[in-house]
Amino acid sequence: MSSSICRLRKMAAVTAGAALLMALAGCHTDMWHQPKLKAQSENSFFADGKTDRTPVMNTVAVGNLRQDEAFYTGKQNNQPVSKLPMPVTLELLKRGQQQYNVFCSPCHGKSGDGQGMIAQRGLALRRQPASYHTDRLRAMPVGHFYDVITNGFGVMYSYASRIAPEDRWAIAAYIRVLQQSQYTRVNELTPEDLRRLQEEEQSTQGMEK
Repeated sequence: MSSSICRLRKMAAVTAGAALLMALAGCHTDMWHQPKLKAQSENSFFADGKTDRTPVMNTVAVGNLRQDEAFYTGKQNNQPVSKLPMPVTLELLKRGQQQYNVFCSPCHGKSGDGQGMIAQRGLALRRQPASYHTDRLRAMPVGHFYDVITNGFGVMYSYASRIAPEDRWAIAAYIRVLQQSQYTRVNELTPEDLRRLQEEEQSTQGMEK
């Protein structure tokens, strides 16, 4: 019984070894080093000498079909939109504050007065960064701020490659908050708003003592 088991084990080992050798024999190095053309390499087959082919006109990459004009451009019929194309939530404003502080406050300041650290270090000598608290910018549609973030304005370059569309709208919404915080009149506040302001002022005074 034991000798039969041994013979079976040897036969199985021989069979497995033979299968392995056959598999190795089928792996040629020319499968690893086969001729191919790499991206952006020269190619004499095409008239322009390029391997990369120019996409067909109006080709849209998967996931980049941007049909919502207002959302992706900040404009409708080539005019800045006056309303955000999304609900304004506390989460959106917090995200806008975080992104604003990262990308915008170095020039425009944390309060939006145009007195950020870069402005104080010399940019203002070339051109003063805009304050959001001017009559002109308070009257601007919210889509204007999205458009400026996307395409740049004056000495400000485009942030389209750095800030996603959703975050551009979040920043635009937060700019509106900054404008409101500096421009709202006391008689426009509700009793609850006044109570909160008084509590905040008392808390600040307590910290300063």
